[in-house]
Amino acid sequence: MAGSVFGLILIINIMQSPFFNSKAYYNRINITEDAEFVDDVGQVDFNALPLLDKASSQKLGDRVMGQMPELVSQFDVSNLYTQINFNNSIVRVTPLEYNGMIKYFTNRKDGIKGYITVNSVTGESDLVKLEQGMKYMPSAYFFENLYRKLRISYPTTIFGSECFETDDDGNPYWVIPTIKYSGVGLREEITGVVILNPITGESTKYDVKDVPTWVDHVYSAELIIEQVNDWGLYKNGYLNSIFGQKNVVQTTTGYNYTVMNDDVYLYTGITSALADEANIGFILTNLRTKETKFYSVPGAEEYSAMASAEGQVQQMNYAATFPLLINLNNKPTYLMSLKDNAGLVKMYALVDVSDYQKVVVTEVSEGIQKAVENYLGDSKLEVDNDKLLNKQIVVDKITSANIDGNTYYYILDKKDNKYKVSIKVAQDILPFLIPGDQVKIYYSQEKELVDILSIEREI
Repeated sequence: MAGSVFGLILIINIMQSPFFNSKAYYNRINITEDAEFVDDVGQVDFNALPLLDKASSQKLGDRVMGQMPELVSQFDVSNLYTQINFNNSIVRVTPLEYNGMIKYFTNRKDGIKGYITVNSVTGESDLVKLEQGMKYMPSAYFFENLYRKLRISYPTTIFGSECFETDDDGNPYWVIPTIKYSGVGLREEITGVVILNPITGESTKYDVKDVPTWVDHVYSAELIIEQVNDWGLYKNGYLNSIFGQKNVVQTTTGYNYTVMNDDVYLYTGITSALADEANIGFILTNLRTKETKFYSVPGAEEYSAMASAEGQVQQMNYAATFPLLINLNNKPTYLMSLKDNAGLVKMYALVDVSDYQKVVVTEVSEGIQKAVENYLGDSKLEVDNDKLLNKQIVVDKITSANIDGNTYYYILDKKDNKYKVSIKVAQDILPFLIPGDQVKIYYSQEKELVDILSIEREI
């Protein structure tokens, strides 16, 4: 009997293999191949750039926990650190977990009353305390164990790996994808998610098309990369994937996340089947909707760019993080951090995707804006005014200052609002402004000292 079952499984898997179904493997993911980088990826906003990677976020989260001795002995910090878009802020969130069975029994009545957030832009970290504790957790036991709770509620459903997220009001939820296979373990696909409230245990099952917009992770990075590799491998059939390998491509080793339009996107490069040191382009995938676009931008493979950045400070033995892909002056550019042996960020590096020999590194203490100015040199920073905030102001006072060889103008308007702008933004306007002049300014964020990105003189 067991032999018959095994034989049946073997036959089904052979029939569902790429040898007979290469087109089905190719079609696992739909990729738009004629996308334009500058049309889809806006000019980088350095006030909303996730400079902290997961490792740095973990250090900050652990530090928060270490400042609360009453919790350290009872709970551990989960290593999930899910990157999400929370009310237009890019943060990583991770729950606390029970520190063993004994701590579970002594704390299960109140549950786990908090989770940690780390702002990926500013590094600000915090323990968010909950009025009601989370009880349905991976580290809980018996019927409060997350996996047991899911299995009892959905006995026939196949689940993927859980993600910890929060909705727009900061309420915690487990987001668990539901899976189907073709054959036994072949061609994994996401059919939807189960969203479970860890406080009450209540859950709702959604199809992929109905997932709430606050959810950022429906598809895992590993699954997307697997499907993109199948797309690149079987585009011209199974035999071509082995022998001719015409137009066969694959993802590079490694990936990163970026945030656009209130969603989290996966980024990874695409290289030839020979896996040389050059990319033929890259993909961006919306991890909620699976919308994927390929951008034909030939250039350096990510690890080549990382090695190039490390080579600039080889005497320091700094290690580069996997790069962020940004739109800088309408050109794809790699941005990465350089860390010391203790994991502390010491420098920023900017590398031209098309020419990885163009590398500029800057001390992190000088700030990301200075790093960009060093990289651009005498080039003017191009901005898309249509995507920025704007308003008209009347100049009340204007002064200039030279900082590290660069000229900046500081403006006070008639309403006592303060502004800072580099001479490179408008060198034919700024030196001639006087009190009483009316100008239209463009900027990305309201704050105490607004950085002007573009300026027009009103006549």
